[in-house]
Amino acid sequence: MMRSVAVLSDIHGVLPVLEAVLAEPAVAAAERIVVTGDHAAGPQPTEVLDLLAALGERAVLVRGNADRELAAVARGASIEVPDEVVPWAAAQLAPKHISLLEQLPHPVTLEVQGFGPVHFCHGTPRDDEEVVLVDSRLERWTEVFAGLPAAVQTVVCGHTHMPFVRLVDRRLVVNPGSVGMPYGRPGGNWALLHDGAVSIHRSTIDVEQTIERVVAESSYPNRRQWAEYFIRSTASDAEALTVFGPRDGRGK
Repeated sequence: MMRSVAVLSDIHGVLPVLEAVLAEPAVAAAERIVVTGDHAAGPQPTEVLDLLAALGERAVLVRGNADRELAAVARGASIEVPDEVVPWAAAQLAPKHISLLEQLPHPVTLEVQGFGPVHFCHGTPRDDEEVVLVDSRLERWTEVFAGLPAAVQTVVCGHTHMPFVRLVDRRLVVNPGSVGMPYGRPGGNWALLHDGAVSIHRSTIDVEQTIERVVAESSYPNRRQWAEYFIRSTASDAEALTVFGPRDGRGK
Protein backbone atom coordinates (compact mmCIF):
# COMPACT_ATOMS: atom_id res chain seq x y z
CA MET A 1 0.00 0.00 0.00
CA MET A 2 1.38 3.40 -1.02
CA ARG A 3 1.84 6.25 1.45
CA SER A 4 2.27 9.04 -1.10
CA VAL A 5 0.64 9.61 -4.49
CA ALA A 6 1.05 12.75 -6.61
CA VAL A 7 -1.87 13.42 -8.91
CA LEU A 8 -1.61 15.43 -12.13
CA SER A 9 -4.25 15.97 -14.77
CA ASP A 10 -4.97 17.63 -18.09
CA ILE A 11 -1.39 18.24 -19.24
CA HIS A 12 -2.65 18.85 -22.78
CA GLY A 13 0.74 18.62 -24.42
CA VAL A 14 2.51 21.42 -22.53
CA LEU A 15 5.98 20.08 -21.81
CA PRO A 16 7.61 22.95 -19.82
CA VAL A 17 4.86 23.01 -17.19
CA LEU A 18 4.88 19.22 -16.89
CA GLU A 19 8.62 19.39 -16.30
CA ALA A 20 8.12 22.03 -13.61
CA VAL A 21 5.57 19.90 -11.78
CA LEU A 22 7.66 16.74 -11.98
CA ALA A 23 10.60 18.67 -10.51
CA GLU A 24 8.66 19.53 -7.35
CA PRO A 25 10.27 17.71 -4.39
CA ALA A 26 6.98 16.18 -3.22
CA VAL A 27 6.21 14.90 -6.72
CA ALA A 28 9.73 13.55 -7.18
CA ALA A 29 9.45 11.75 -3.83
CA ALA A 30 5.97 10.29 -4.40
CA GLU A 31 5.73 6.52 -4.72
CA ARG A 32 3.29 6.86 -7.61
CA ILE A 33 2.36 9.61 -10.03
CA VAL A 34 -1.19 9.27 -11.29
CA VAL A 35 -2.21 11.37 -14.29
CA THR A 36 -5.98 11.50 -14.65
CA GLY A 37 -6.27 11.98 -18.39
CA ASP A 38 -5.94 14.37 -21.33
CA HIS A 39 -2.19 13.99 -21.64
CA ALA A 40 -1.27 15.01 -25.17
CA ALA A 41 -3.92 17.07 -26.97
CA GLY A 42 -1.90 20.26 -27.27
CA PRO A 43 1.20 21.79 -28.89
CA GLN A 44 3.82 19.25 -27.70
CA PRO A 45 2.01 15.90 -27.79
CA THR A 46 4.87 13.48 -28.51
CA GLU A 47 7.28 15.16 -26.13
CA VAL A 48 4.79 14.89 -23.27
CA LEU A 49 3.93 11.26 -24.02
CA ASP A 50 7.63 10.34 -24.23
CA LEU A 51 8.33 11.97 -20.86
CA LEU A 52 5.38 10.23 -19.21
CA ALA A 53 6.40 6.89 -20.70
CA ALA A 54 9.95 7.40 -19.39
CA LEU A 55 8.57 7.44 -15.83
CA GLY A 56 7.91 3.74 -16.24
CA GLU A 57 5.78 1.82 -13.76
CA ARG A 58 5.95 4.68 -11.28
CA ALA A 59 3.43 6.57 -13.44
CA VAL A 60 -0.18 5.43 -13.77
CA LEU A 61 -1.85 7.04 -16.78
CA VAL A 62 -5.64 7.18 -16.86
CA ARG A 63 -7.56 7.74 -20.11
CA GLY A 64 -9.24 11.09 -20.67
CA ASN A 65 -11.76 11.97 -23.35
CA ALA A 66 -9.10 13.91 -25.30
CA ASP A 67 -6.82 10.85 -25.26
CA ARG A 68 -9.59 8.71 -26.70
CA GLU A 69 -10.40 11.33 -29.34
CA LEU A 70 -6.74 11.89 -30.24
CA ALA A 71 -6.13 8.20 -30.85
CA ALA A 72 -9.31 7.91 -32.92
CA VAL A 73 -8.35 10.86 -35.13
CA ALA A 74 -4.83 9.44 -35.52
CA ARG A 75 -6.43 6.22 -36.80
CA GLY A 76 -8.40 8.18 -39.39
CA ALA A 77 -11.75 8.56 -37.65
CA SER A 78 -13.88 11.53 -38.63
CA ILE A 79 -15.20 12.85 -35.32
CA GLU A 80 -16.06 16.24 -33.92
CA VAL A 81 -13.40 17.54 -31.53
CA PRO A 82 -13.62 20.65 -29.31
CA ASP A 83 -10.10 21.99 -29.99
CA GLU A 84 -8.57 22.62 -33.41
CA VAL A 85 -5.17 21.50 -32.11
CA VAL A 86 -6.39 17.87 -32.02
CA PRO A 87 -6.07 17.01 -35.75
CA TRP A 88 -2.59 18.52 -35.83
CA ALA A 89 -1.54 16.72 -32.63
CA ALA A 90 -2.93 13.42 -33.94
CA ALA A 91 -0.81 13.75 -37.09
CA GLN A 92 2.36 14.04 -34.96
CA LEU A 93 1.87 10.73 -33.18
CA ALA A 94 4.02 7.71 -33.96
CA PRO A 95 2.47 4.22 -33.77
CA LYS A 96 3.88 3.78 -30.24
CA HIS A 97 2.05 6.91 -29.08
CA ILE A 98 -1.25 5.83 -30.61
CA SER A 99 -0.90 2.40 -29.02
CA LEU A 100 -0.16 3.96 -25.63
CA LEU A 101 -3.28 6.14 -25.80
CA GLU A 102 -5.49 3.28 -26.95
CA GLN A 103 -4.39 1.07 -24.07
CA LEU A 104 -5.03 3.61 -21.29
CA PRO A 105 -7.49 2.39 -18.65
CA HIS A 106 -10.45 4.29 -17.26
CA PRO A 107 -10.99 4.30 -14.34
CA VAL A 108 -8.18 3.02 -12.10
CA THR A 109 -8.40 2.03 -8.42
CA LEU A 110 -5.30 1.99 -6.20
CA GLU A 111 -4.84 1.32 -2.50
CA VAL A 112 -3.38 4.35 -0.72
CA GLN A 113 -2.49 4.39 2.96
CA GLY A 114 -4.95 6.43 4.98
CA PHE A 115 -7.54 6.37 2.19
CA GLY A 116 -8.10 2.71 1.32
CA PRO A 117 -9.16 2.13 -2.29
CA VAL A 118 -8.94 5.39 -4.24
CA HIS A 119 -10.81 5.69 -7.52
CA PHE A 120 -8.97 7.73 -10.19
CA CYS A 121 -10.99 8.84 -13.22
CA HIS A 122 -11.19 11.67 -15.72
CA GLY A 123 -14.73 13.04 -15.90
CA THR A 124 -16.60 10.69 -13.56
CA PRO A 125 -16.13 7.02 -12.65
CA ARG A 126 -18.62 5.98 -15.31
CA ASP A 127 -17.78 8.40 -18.15
CA ASP A 128 -14.53 10.13 -19.15
CA GLU A 129 -16.42 13.13 -20.55
CA GLU A 130 -19.09 13.66 -17.89
CA VAL A 131 -18.98 16.93 -15.93
CA VAL A 132 -19.17 17.42 -12.18
CA LEU A 133 -18.08 20.64 -10.50
CA VAL A 134 -17.25 21.87 -7.03
CA ASP A 135 -20.75 23.32 -6.77
CA SER A 136 -22.64 20.45 -8.40
CA ARG A 137 -25.70 19.50 -6.36
CA LEU A 138 -25.62 16.41 -4.16
CA GLU A 139 -28.20 14.65 -6.32
CA ARG A 140 -25.82 14.92 -9.29
CA TRP A 141 -22.92 13.46 -7.32
CA THR A 142 -25.14 10.63 -6.05
CA GLU A 143 -26.08 9.87 -9.65
CA VAL A 144 -22.51 9.69 -10.99
CA PHE A 145 -21.27 7.68 -8.00
CA ALA A 146 -24.13 5.19 -8.09
CA GLY A 147 -21.98 2.33 -9.39
CA LEU A 148 -19.09 2.77 -6.95
CA PRO A 149 -18.48 0.16 -4.25
CA ALA A 150 -19.21 1.46 -0.76
CA ALA A 151 -15.58 0.77 0.19
CA VAL A 152 -14.40 3.50 -2.20
CA GLN A 153 -14.53 6.63 -0.08
CA THR A 154 -12.11 8.77 -2.12
CA VAL A 155 -12.54 9.73 -5.77
CA VAL A 156 -9.99 11.75 -7.75
CA CYS A 157 -11.14 13.23 -11.06
CA GLY A 158 -9.96 15.73 -13.67
CA HIS A 159 -11.53 17.10 -16.87
CA THR A 160 -12.74 20.53 -15.70
CA HIS A 161 -9.28 22.07 -15.13
CA MET A 162 -10.22 23.65 -11.77
CA PRO A 163 -8.75 22.31 -8.49
CA PHE A 164 -10.96 21.55 -5.51
CA VAL A 165 -11.45 19.26 -2.53
CA ARG A 166 -14.92 18.63 -1.12
CA LEU A 167 -16.99 16.07 0.74
CA VAL A 168 -19.97 14.43 -0.95
CA ASP A 169 -22.05 12.64 1.66
CA ARG A 170 -18.92 11.44 3.50
CA ARG A 171 -17.04 10.56 0.30
CA LEU A 172 -13.96 12.71 -0.38
CA VAL A 173 -13.67 14.14 -3.91
CA VAL A 174 -10.45 15.68 -5.24
CA ASN A 175 -9.75 17.46 -8.52
CA PRO A 176 -6.06 18.41 -8.92
CA GLY A 177 -6.81 20.98 -11.65
CA SER A 178 -4.85 21.22 -14.88
CA VAL A 179 -1.13 21.21 -15.61
CA GLY A 180 -1.26 22.67 -19.13
CA MET A 181 -4.60 24.47 -19.46
CA PRO A 182 -5.45 25.96 -16.05
CA TYR A 183 -8.52 28.10 -15.48
CA GLY A 184 -8.25 30.87 -12.91
CA ARG A 185 -4.51 31.52 -12.64
CA PRO A 186 -1.35 30.44 -14.47
CA GLY A 187 0.83 27.57 -13.31
CA GLY A 188 0.79 23.81 -13.08
CA ASN A 189 -1.82 22.47 -10.66
CA TRP A 190 -1.44 19.13 -8.89
CA ALA A 191 -2.51 17.30 -5.74
CA LEU A 192 -0.80 15.11 -3.16
CA LEU A 193 -2.33 12.23 -1.24
CA HIS A 194 -0.02 11.48 1.69
CA ASP A 195 -0.69 9.54 4.89
CA GLY A 196 -4.42 10.16 4.74
CA ALA A 197 -4.22 13.88 3.99
CA VAL A 198 -4.94 15.73 0.74
CA SER A 199 -3.21 18.92 -0.34
CA ILE A 200 -3.64 21.02 -3.48
CA HIS A 201 -0.56 22.62 -5.01
CA ARG A 202 0.42 24.95 -7.85
CA SER A 203 3.84 25.05 -9.47
CA THR A 204 4.57 28.64 -10.41
CA ILE A 205 6.07 29.27 -13.83
CA ASP A 206 7.64 32.10 -15.76
CA VAL A 207 4.69 32.67 -18.06
CA GLU A 208 6.55 34.61 -20.73
CA GLN A 209 9.42 32.14 -20.83
CA THR A 210 7.03 29.19 -20.98
CA ILE A 211 5.08 30.68 -23.87
CA GLU A 212 8.26 31.42 -25.80
CA ARG A 213 9.56 27.92 -25.24
CA VAL A 214 6.34 26.34 -26.52
CA VAL A 215 6.45 28.62 -29.56
CA ALA A 216 10.09 27.70 -30.22
CA GLU A 217 9.69 23.95 -29.73
CA SER A 218 6.29 23.26 -31.31
CA SER A 219 5.43 23.30 -34.99
CA TYR A 220 1.70 23.73 -34.44
CA PRO A 221 0.72 26.61 -36.77
CA ASN A 222 -1.38 28.44 -34.14
CA ARG A 223 0.97 27.69 -31.25
CA ARG A 224 1.44 31.29 -30.12
CA GLN A 225 -2.27 32.02 -30.01
CA TRP A 226 -2.88 28.70 -28.19
CA ALA A 227 -0.11 29.33 -25.69
CA GLU A 228 -1.07 32.94 -25.05
CA TYR A 229 -4.62 31.90 -24.20
CA PHE A 230 -4.07 28.73 -22.18
CA ILE A 231 -0.69 29.21 -20.51
CA ARG A 232 -1.71 32.70 -19.40
CA SER A 233 -4.93 31.17 -18.03
CA THR A 234 -6.94 33.82 -19.84
CA ALA A 235 -10.24 32.19 -18.86
CA SER A 236 -11.11 32.71 -15.21
CA ASP A 237 -12.51 29.99 -13.01
CA ALA A 238 -15.79 31.94 -12.85
CA GLU A 239 -16.02 31.98 -16.65
CA ALA A 240 -15.23 28.28 -16.82
CA LEU A 241 -17.88 27.43 -14.25
CA THR A 242 -20.42 29.41 -16.24
CA VAL A 243 -19.58 27.43 -19.38
CA PHE A 244 -19.38 24.04 -17.70
CA GLY A 245 -22.32 24.54 -15.37
CA PRO A 246 -25.13 23.54 -17.75
CA ARG A 247 -23.29 20.30 -18.53
CA ASP A 248 -23.77 18.94 -15.00
CA GLY A 249 -27.54 18.94 -15.46
CA ARG A 250 -28.29 21.88 -13.20
CA GLY A 251 -31.56 23.63 -13.87
CA LYS A 252 -33.36 20.52 -15.05
